[in-house]
Amino acid sequence: MSELLIIIFRSGLETLMEYLSLHVLTCLVPAFFIAGAIAALLSKETILKYFGADTKKWISYSVASLSGTVLAVCSCTILPMFAGIHRRGAGIGPATAFLFSGPAINLLAIVLTARVLGLEIGIARAVSAVVMSVVIGLAMAAIFERGRKEEKKATEMIKATDTGEKRPWYVTLTFFIILVAILIVAAGNWIDPVPKLIIVYLLTLIVSVILIFYYSREEVKVWGSETWWLAKRIFPVLLAGTFLVGLIGGAAAIYAPSHDPAIAVGELTKPYLGDSSFTSCFLASVIGAILYMPTLLEVPIVGNLFGYSSGLMGAGAALSLLLAGPSLSLPNMIVIWRVIGGKRASVYITSVVLISTLIGMLYGGIV
Repeated sequence: MSELLIIIFRSGLETLMEYLSLHVLTCLVPAFFIAGAIAALLSKETILKYFGADTKKWISYSVASLSGTVLAVCSCTILPMFAGIHRRGAGIGPATAFLFSGPAINLLAIVLTARVLGLEIGIARAVSAVVMSVVIGLAMAAIFERGRKEEKKATEMIKATDTGEKRPWYVTLTFFIILVAILIVAAGNWIDPVPKLIIVYLLTLIVSVILIFYYSREEVKVWGSETWWLAKRIFPVLLAGTFLVGLIGGAAAIYAPSHDPAIAVGELTKPYLGDSSFTSCFLASVIGAILYMPTLLEVPIVGNLFGYSSGLMGAGAALSLLLAGPSLSLPNMIVIWRVIGGKRASVYITSVVLISTLIGMLYGGIV
């Protein structure tokens, strides 16, 4: 018994160490700085203009649903940015649409899906993800937007962090474009380490120049304070959740034929994912919601781990996992629960799983 516990614990520790080595410096650190900048340096009026509850729906949901195309982020990396815009007063509908679209409509992942798994499922994933983000956002707004008194109070409390300082719009736009560029370059695996380091260094220099000439020392201090607040609130939960996912993989490996924690869950569930029935699609959505899948890794997970490329996994179940998987994970759900509360988190998570299931069934019936 003690040996089994050691194996399970080791699996959790290995998963955690892999997460720290592959994602913290290249993904989470830039994401936390972007979130801090949103909370501290982007005016409340700008946030409310595009993400506010009173913004015209076609504007807010268009921006929110398509924002993922420029962000190569995973379900955990999107969290600090989501927390930043939510803390800044964004409406719950556009904010959750952004939360889903960030990892789900990743342009790189869509292209990779089409090339590796096939053009049909690639197009289906892209269209379905955009539609899902809008539907989920509208549903969240319809259910929770009525009681906006708390959000208004929070917005007024945050108002104190507004410096009221005006600067040209193109300066702010350039500043955030460069921050996003740093995130994309740092997180990308398509650039060799040395060129990547040089590019990130040059982009950081540009950020520094903009800060020196267009932002006050007090604003920079507030940026650092907001970044630290988000990091200490979110990062420990991510670590605990990632370790727990590793423990689950280690426990499953005891019963899997290969005894390999990396593929154990897939081996055990493969017999149940061979078609596009409600059961298969729902199970695929639940598996995707629990597993942590770094950006782009969902493609080989579906193609190789669960056997879609070999014809062992149903097309509907594959699409359901591709929709739910990148947008949710156990660490992600825990943090969402803390950021927006239990009721909102429950509705959001349930919506992602059920809509992913229904879309998978529809797609499986068509193909």
